Amino acid sequence: MTTKAIPVTVRGPLASYAQGFSGELARLGYTPLSAARQSRRMAQLSRWLAGEGLGAADLTDEHLKQFLEVKRAKGDTNGVSVRGFEQLVDYLRARGAAPQPVPAAVSPVTGLLADFRTYLLQERGLVEATVCNNERAARLFLDRRCLEHRGDPALEELSAQDVASFALAECQVRGIGSAKMLVTGLRSLLRFLYVSGRVPLALWSAVPAVAGWRGGSLPQGLPPGQVSALLGGCDRRRRVGRRDFAILMLLGRLGLRAGEVAALELDDIDWRAGDLIIRGKGRRQERLPLPADVGEAIAAYLSRGRPPSSDRYLFRRARAPQGRLVVGAVKAVVRNGCLRAGIAPFGPHRLRHTVATQMLAAGAGLPEVAQLLRHASIITTAGYAKVDRGALRALALPWPGGGS
Repeated sequence: MTTKAIPVTVRGPLASYAQGFSGELARLGYTPLSAARQSRRMAQLSRWLAGEGLGAADLTDEHLKQFLEVKRAKGDTNGVSVRGFEQLVDYLRARGAAPQPVPAAVSPVTGLLADFRTYLLQERGLVEATVCNNERAARLFLDRRCLEHRGDPALEELSAQDVASFALAECQVRGIGSAKMLVTGLRSLLRFLYVSGRVPLALWSAVPAVAGWRGGSLPQGLPPGQVSALLGGCDRRRRVGRRDFAILMLLGRLGLRAGEVAALELDDIDWRAGDLIIRGKGRRQERLPLPADVGEAIAAYLSRGRPPSSDRYLFRRARAPQGRLVVGAVKAVVRNGCLRAGIAPFGPHRLRHTVATQMLAAGAGLPEVAQLLRHASIITTAGYAKVDRGALRALALPWPGGGS
């Protein structure tokens, strides 16, 4: 039985915005009950503003905090955080009713990172994911410098020994993949500091290389039956279940990366030709055949699962505020699917490995696997040859002194 929301009447300085706010909540996909909860918070805030002789134009961050302190003092535990009023405050600010937040003072590191980001995007032409990885390494290095120099990164004092010491200390507590990502971002930052004139020396050569052998590990596919268990755990009677099933089909049948699933748009699917455009690494766009079962899963989501929207991204959030599904949400779909299926959690890339190993087991060659997974180099695909133990056994030489 569906509980019907009780209409909320808003009085006071925010009353004239109540109807528009309700419409905005509906547009963002809030259920009637969730929208009523937001409207009650609006009514409470409006009454408090009226009691204090304030209007919407006085709704600063400081006044909002004062209102929340009053709620807590009265023992009200519902909606007593700034985040709970975020949707309302953003709505009022977007319409010029409430003042914009006072920008915090820009620290030397914040301004430097903003310039670094612009450099990576505009001059280096890097994709967003690579920019974020480089930013994380840069922030860690610069924050450490500030701790050591009383809030100042002291770039004019930066030496090769400082760079090497930082890199060595960090790499000792990281795995190989994380360490490689750190030193790549650190070198990128040091190049930026040099070309922008912030440091006088080209210090990126002082960053030590991370020892690691390409292809030193086996690709880990899933045991038989686990992909079926993952798909079977989706409740396709529900909208979110149809969405998750379509996502898992793309990951488990085509071996897409999480970022590629998140980037899919409605216009990327050519239903007549039976293929779809994949936006992969390095801004590449490639076409893949769309298997019938994957197409049926997507069609079921589009017809009975995807919320109406002018947004062209294929997959959308199930809960309000609605918007496109980001990479982290795609990873969460896989993780939650593992929990439902009662199997040890893993990430989307494990499904990509599974697709490759299943193809090899079925008799496909490495070129076919490389074509499906869209590897830039066949060397990357060659790592999967190690999982075909039957083929490798025929190539193995006899052990000296052992039996034939």
